[in-house]
Amino acid sequence: MALKPLAQLPETPLTIKRALLSVSDKTDIIPLAKALHNQGVQLISTGGTANVIKREGIPVTDASEVTGFPECLDGRVKTLHPHIHGGLLARTSYEPDNVELAELGIEPIELVVVNLYPFKETVNKPDITPATATEFIDIGGPTMIRAAAKNFAHVCILSSPDQYSAFIEELNNEEGISYNLRLKMAKAAFTHTADYDVAISNYFTELVNENPATQFSVSEPLAHPLRYGENPHQNAAVYGTQDEIIDCFHGKQLSYNNYLDVDAALNIISDFDPSFPSCAIIKHTIPCGVGTASTLKEAYEKAFSTDTVSPFGGIVVLNNALDLSTAEAIDKIFTEIIIAPSFNEDALELLTAKKNRRLIRIKKNVSKSESFTYRSIFGGALKQDADLEPFDHATFKVVTDREPSTDELQDLLFAWNVVRHVKSNAIVYAKEGRTLGIGSGQTSRVHSSEIAVAKAQKEGLSLEGAAIASDAFFPFSDGIEAAAAAGATAVIQPGGSIRDEEVIAKANELGLCMIFTGKRHFKH
Repeated sequence: MALKPLAQLPETPLTIKRALLSVSDKTDIIPLAKALHNQGVQLISTGGTANVIKREGIPVTDASEVTGFPECLDGRVKTLHPHIHGGLLARTSYEPDNVELAELGIEPIELVVVNLYPFKETVNKPDITPATATEFIDIGGPTMIRAAAKNFAHVCILSSPDQYSAFIEELNNEEGISYNLRLKMAKAAFTHTADYDVAISNYFTELVNENPATQFSVSEPLAHPLRYGENPHQNAAVYGTQDEIIDCFHGKQLSYNNYLDVDAALNIISDFDPSFPSCAIIKHTIPCGVGTASTLKEAYEKAFSTDTVSPFGGIVVLNNALDLSTAEAIDKIFTEIIIAPSFNEDALELLTAKKNRRLIRIKKNVSKSESFTYRSIFGGALKQDADLEPFDHATFKVVTDREPSTDELQDLLFAWNVVRHVKSNAIVYAKEGRTLGIGSGQTSRVHSSEIAVAKAQKEGLSLEGAAIASDAFFPFSDGIEAAAAAGATAVIQPGGSIRDEEVIAKANELGLCMIFTGKRHFKH
């Protein structure tokens, strides 16, 4: 039989007479229970929650007294009973429901306070078995939350301790719990259970090793609303746990474009060992200079010298504590964001003098494993593994007659570290721990190389004896000829072209050494 909906949901304040409290996270449950008891509300509870409330001397009725049935199966079944769910789902403004409640001996419940077993936290622990994980899949909790949220016109649902204070404020004003608060809490409740179900679904996807997953779901909490997106006419927000990774402790809130740039900065700097002071300068998500040296200041100066124009208004990211001398060098031009693991006090004193500069502390490195990238496209999204896995140069292959010298090998590895963070088609010239020219995002690899060479020439940087890295194979030998003409003596590229033999022959003819990595790094 089809259920007849109410013609209109009642928007009148709700008086709380009976409340069901059953929480995994017991934060602030006692102040809430006391506030309810002081208002004459009958408290119904289960298991550990009931015991905590009783220890405070607050009267509480066990759920088993309401259902007339004891908890069973090690507490797996407590509240799944008509005397509970009938009380939650009854539309008390609809007289036929009240008549049926009376006939069945069921009393309404106007408040539900439930939060769920910590499934996410449990499965993120090492060595958790499926047997343990599945015990943290809550059944009764989500059922009560969804029942109360569905019936928000007649029931209030609290699914997080963060909501208690707002509820208590309305409870104490003796006018009843407002419709708007109930609606807001219902929305939060459905978001909570949806996030919970996504976590369980993703865990089972891993268990069955389903790749690709037949259903792709992401659930991230709102981190911050943003003033606007890429442009002022676009609404935007950032979601996730960015505050666990970075701390923007000085300057304005990060913008949409700032977050994109910071993401690029964190990804590239994570490829450099902190035992070698390193610096990257980012503009529009692309590195315009990278350097590594014995001191952080020298690393910055190497990065800056690659392109002395683009860094204005850009981002500087460092892998060591920022000292005063390096800060003074950075401070010579306007830098919008400076990112480092930590800041020396004298450097902070200098840098915080400018209010429009953002300073960011790296709290933990971006993950190098089990991370994914997502892109929205027409009709859906693309998902892939993030291209962040550290490379193993022991797997690389020298394909030319000439082996690279020790210095050339270091230059090649440095260039390869950088090129995979450059938009394809990507070309990087490098020598002695610094980039000399970077070409990116062109429709032709030759054009990218020409741009890289032109930038080096503009800055007065010699490419003699430099290494050149390409994110994908050289399809023709003309790319090798151009590299040699520019002064390069060493080449690193993935290989894999049908003309590899022709390219290798040209490198041998020109006296270049060349390494094939066997792995492409397109970055669209």
